[in-house]
This record gives sequence, C-alpha cells and structure tokens, in this order.
Amino acid sequence: MSKDKHRAAGTPEEAARAALRVVPLIMQTIRGEMRASRSIPISVPQFRALHYVGRHPETSLSDVATHVGVALPTMSRLVDGLVERKLVTRLGHADDRRRMILQLTGPGRALVRAAREMTAATIAARFSALDAGERATIVRAMDLLYRVFTDGTARRVECTVYKGETGDQHV
Repeated sequence: MSKDKHRAAGTPEEAARAALRVVPLIMQTIRGEMRASRSIPISVPQFRALHYVGRHPETSLSDVATHVGVALPTMSRLVDGLVERKLVTRLGHADDRRRMILQLTGPGRALVRAAREMTAATIAARFSALDAGERATIVRAMDLLYRVFTDGTARRVECTVYKGETGDQHV
C-alpha cells in the first residue's frame, strides 16, 4: 500500500465512511435474524426499547422514544404492549407524579438475554470464517467504536462469544 493511500485510510472522514458502510449491514443482519426467529417473539423496535430500559434502569418513556427514534405516542403504544406481556413495569416517579419510570421484569431481562445470545450466535457464525487475528482486529475496532460513541456514562455490556455460545452480560 502506498504511503498516500495508507494516510488517506487513516483520516476521520475515511473512518466515518467505513462505519457508514458496515453498520447498516450489521443492523440488517440483526433485524433479519430477529424476524426469522420465532423463538424470540418481539420486533426490533421492541427489542431496542427493552434493551435500553435494561441498560438505563428507571428511565422515562421519553428517553426510550428518543433512543428508538419514534414519536412519544408510538412509544407509549409499544410500551403498553410490553407491559401487557409483563416484560416491563411502569412505576410512579418519586418526585414527579406525572412521570412514569420503566423497568424490566424478570421475563423481560430473560427475553433480552435470549435475543442477544441468538443474535451473537448468528454473528459469531459469520466471524468463524475469519482467522483469530482478524477476529482480534474486530474486537479492537469495536472497543474503539465503543469508546468513541459513549460519553463515559454508559454502562458497558460485554458479550463474550466462544464455541457458538454467549456468556452472560458483564457490566
């Protein structure tokens, strides 16, 4: 590789283009896997809402709507369904009666864990075609992306994939 080409590949713009090229493909794989699996009876927006509530205990409906990228009335209907299925609970806020706090229930946590494990297994199968060095590069790249896209307040969720199985979430 020429020195100029190597330098161009290291620019912030090239890194951004690479992320924009790959992230949608990863998300498409995750969505496809969740749609194909009948063992995980939730939609991708429901999974994203459950995952967010699990990572942000005592969050509000507005926060979840912002994260998922839907209007508040849409999120309210989505959460109504999750509450009916006993995956999420709504609790009153201690300081503001108008505000509701969302929390995962035990079955909600189990469903998120199962969906993560199923998706991780699918992605791990794709990564099995790579050698150990290439997989280590992916792990390093994901750690860098995590560092760039968190503000230091997010709780890190690690998912260790080995021999086609996933470990528990480590926070």
